[in-house]
Amino acid sequence: MPDIDIVPGDITRIAADAIVNAANSSLLGGGGVDGAIHRVGGPDILAACRELRATRLPDGLPAGEAVATTAGRLPARWVIHTVGPVYSAREDRSAILRSAYTRSLLVADGLGARIVTFPLISAGVYGWPVDDAARQAVAAIRASVTAVERAVMVAFDAAAEDALRRAVAGEERDG
Repeated sequence: MPDIDIVPGDITRIAADAIVNAANSSLLGGGGVDGAIHRVGGPDILAACRELRATRLPDGLPAGEAVATTAGRLPARWVIHTVGPVYSAREDRSAILRSAYTRSLLVADGLGARIVTFPLISAGVYGWPVDDAARQAVAAIRASVTAVERAVMVAFDAAAEDALRRAVAGEERDG
């Protein structure tokens, strides 16, 4: 079980072995974290994603799955792209959200990554309530059997940071 650190800020500026991208299923860029990673990382990431679409993932990356590419100009060796589910009040998609974290850690293990940064997957444009997104993230990371030593949760704003701190404190109390 990796240690979980919480830091506020811009995920594209935090050094790690791997940066997790809350990707669009097309893998070809988008808004939020995905757009920032592609912008800052540069054209090598997009080229690697296009290669994945032309070979292994012609239909895109399904929600809850993960795949790695180069990190381009980011302060990391790899980007692990994962697709979080869109929130639904009518359908419980939390297993898919947790899978995005656990599959990312599985990919990180295959790469030999020891420090991995994560955004709060699905909590932005995908509409997942921030408090529950934080609980799902912490629970998934804590339940993972992984060689990753440190999972750094990068909070995009004060609400996300507070939610993550509450989730970590709650897991420590319950665990």
